[in-house]
Amino acid sequence: MSGDRPSPLVIERILRDREGIWQQIVAERDLNALTGRMLTSSAIALACYGAVLGFFHSPLMALTSALKLPLLFLVTLAICLPTLYLFNLVFGARLSVRQSLALVMVAITVTSMLAVAFAPISLFFLITANDYGFFKLLNVAILTLSALVGLRFLTSGMQVLNDHGLLAPEAANAKVGEQAAAQAPVQAVPAAVAVGATPAAAPAAGQGAEPVAVPAGATVAESTPNGAVTTAPAPTQAPAQVPTQWAGQPAGASFPPGMLPPGYVAQRPWDGRTARRGEPAQRPASMTLLYIWILLFGFVGTQLAWTLRPFFGDPGQDFAFFRSIDGNFYAEILRTIANL
Repeated sequence: MSGDRPSPLVIERILRDREGIWQQIVAERDLNALTGRMLTSSAIALACYGAVLGFFHSPLMALTSALKLPLLFLVTLAICLPTLYLFNLVFGARLSVRQSLALVMVAITVTSMLAVAFAPISLFFLITANDYGFFKLLNVAILTLSALVGLRFLTSGMQVLNDHGLLAPEAANAKVGEQAAAQAPVQAVPAAVAVGATPAAAPAAGQGAEPVAVPAGATVAESTPNGAVTTAPAPTQAPAQVPTQWAGQPAGASFPPGMLPPGYVAQRPWDGRTARRGEPAQRPASMTLLYIWILLFGFVGTQLAWTLRPFFGDPGQDFAFFRSIDGNFYAEILRTIANL
């Protein structure tokens, strides 16, 4: 299932090979074909589920709900997608319009397929429990659960794009630089910083060089006045005091072996994990705005659903393609719960 083979069951690839889907979106490979397949599958699934909702009233209501439910999701996407794209541009993300559309279509496809998977359960309660209020709350709960799962896929996909540096390119470049610095050779630290180390040789006068500490027993090289280089074993016993001059210390200050001067900080390479241990991971601004956008998507969707109603069709009223806009979706849900 790793290849994007032509099949109407695009949801199978999304669920089985989601990593391949994210990588395809990152590379912007065949996104038009992928988005078209997700759009077709979502429209068919939402139409089937909408027909189940409308059957509570009449076959004619089932037909109109089959048309309006896909319209609800697609119009909500058309309203909110420019906001998501501009949010990413403002905070330096490098997502294209096609990548943003493909990501949101993954969420809508998962939502629609999960909703149509609940259709037999909804149909069962339609036949066995012919109660309008209960049927309405049941299907609102089904759509809410399906939408939460779909949006979870959206956040997972955005996180993958963030790992590839598409949401926070500056942070990604900084991380690459830190990793390169970690792999660079570590510079020598001042002498006598290692416990048990012994200075091999004193610096030449007037050269300003600092003595370098080597392990006891190691072989060191010495230069003679005539330019020859000789080797000699380092002393095995550490002297009582190491006359090492430290920056910022008075002239002649010395420290016993194994003792570090005041204010010394050990120099360790940055490994990307231990250097900032204990500090909370910083979330990119694009990821924070994604959660804000999800709330916006939910508010727009519920208000549009209230505008396009009825989907279920109150059996006590005649058929109507639209109802008058009065009240709001949330007040209607609370009123239905109170009536139960």
